[in-house]
Amino acid sequence: MAIMEGGDALGRYLRRLRRSWLPIMVVTMLAAVTLSELRSPYVPLALWLGAVLAILAISSGAVTRLPRQHVAEAEAEEEQGVSESLIAGVRSGLAVLDTPVFILDRNASVLFENSAADRAFGTLAVGSHISGRLRSPGLLDVIRETIATGQPNQVEHSERLPSERVFIVRIAPAEMQEQATAPLYILSFRDVSELRRIDRMRSDFVANASHELRTPLASLRGFIETMQGPARDDPKARERFLGIMLDQATRMSRLVDDLMSLSRLELRANIAPDQKVDLVPLLGHVRDSLLPLAQDLDVAINLHMPAEKVEVTGDRDELVQVFQNLVENACKYGQDGKVVDVFLRANAGKPVEVGVVDKGPGIPAEHVPRLTERFYRVSVADSRSKKGTGLGLAIVKHILTRHRARLIIRSELEVGTDFTVRF
Repeated sequence: MAIMEGGDALGRYLRRLRRSWLPIMVVTMLAAVTLSELRSPYVPLALWLGAVLAILAISSGAVTRLPRQHVAEAEAEEEQGVSESLIAGVRSGLAVLDTPVFILDRNASVLFENSAADRAFGTLAVGSHISGRLRSPGLLDVIRETIATGQPNQVEHSERLPSERVFIVRIAPAEMQEQATAPLYILSFRDVSELRRIDRMRSDFVANASHELRTPLASLRGFIETMQGPARDDPKARERFLGIMLDQATRMSRLVDDLMSLSRLELRANIAPDQKVDLVPLLGHVRDSLLPLAQDLDVAINLHMPAEKVEVTGDRDELVQVFQNLVENACKYGQDGKVVDVFLRANAGKPVEVGVVDKGPGIPAEHVPRLTERFYRVSVADSRSKKGTGLGLAIVKHILTRHRARLIIRSELEVGTDFTVRF
C-alpha cells in the first residue's frame, strides 16, 4: 500500500514538472539570447540547457497542445482509471454472492450486476437506467434520495411475476479511494419471501386453530346453558345433549392431539429415522385396528401384500399413523364404494409403494394440490359430519417428508381415489 501511494505521488509530481518545462525552456532561451548580446561566456551553457529542455518538452507532448488542455485530459484519464479499477475490484467480490446486487453511478445508471441479479431481474445493459427494469416508485425515490444525500436507505419491494417475491432493498454509497471523484452506489436485495410466507402460514394456522376450537366450545357452552335452564328437569333432552357434548369434547381432544403431533413432527423434521420396519405386519395391524370403524360404515378393507418381508427405513409408530389416516379417510369418504384396497408393491429395482384405493365419488382436480394443507377441506360440512379435524393429511405429509418419502394422489370423479406412499 505504501509503495502504491508513493508511486501515485511520484506520478503527480512528474505531471506538475512536465507542465513547467515549457515556460522554463522559453525563459532559458531568452536568457541565452540576452547573454549572447552581452557577449557573456555563459552563452554555451544557456544554449545547452535550453536544447535539453526543448527535447524533454517535445517528447512529453507539451509543445503540441496547450498545458491547460493537457492537465484536464490527464485528470480525466486518472479518474476513469480509478473508477474502472474500483468497479473491477468490487465486481469480483459481488459476483459470488447469491443475493442480487447492482452497482450504480450518480445518475442511477447500471455499471454492474451480479449473476444473482441477472437471474432475478433479467440482464440490464451497462449504462442503462435502473428504472428500465425496476419501476417501483417507492424504490426509485429511495435511490434518488441516497444519491442526493449520500445517506444509506432501505425499503421493502415486491415482485409479482413470475411469482410473488418480497425483497428488503438497501442502497448505500460505496467507500471509495480519495483519488476517485465519481461516487458509486451499491444496490442490494435480500429475499424475505420465505419469511413472509411462514408468517402468513403462522397467522392462518392460529386463526384456523382458534376457529376449529371455538366451534365445539360454543356448542358445549350452549348445551350447558340449556341444561341449566329449560332442560333442567327433562331427562330425555339431558341425555341427548350429553351425547352431543361428548362428541364435541372428543372432537376438541382429537384436534389438540393432532396439533401436538404436528408440533412434534416439525421439531424433528430434519432428523431422518434409522430403524428397519416390516410393512407386512404393520399394515395388518392398521387393518385390524380400523375393522370396527369399517364395519360401522359397511366397508371392507382388503390387503394385497407379498408373503415375504418388506422392510423400509422408518419410525414404526409414525408409519402406523400415516396408514391409519389414509385408510380411515378412504373408509369415510369412499364409503359409497363399499371397498378399500391396500396394495403393498415391492418389485425388484423399484421403490417400495403402498397404495390405498377407494371407489368413492372422487375428488375434483382443483382440490388435489391443496389436500395436504392444514385445515383445508374439499367440503367443510362433509368433513365435520365425519368428525375430521382438517389436519390428517398435513400430518401424513410431514411424516413422509421426515421419512424422505412421497405422497402421490390420483383421483377421478365417479371412479375413486388412490393415495400412494412411495419410499
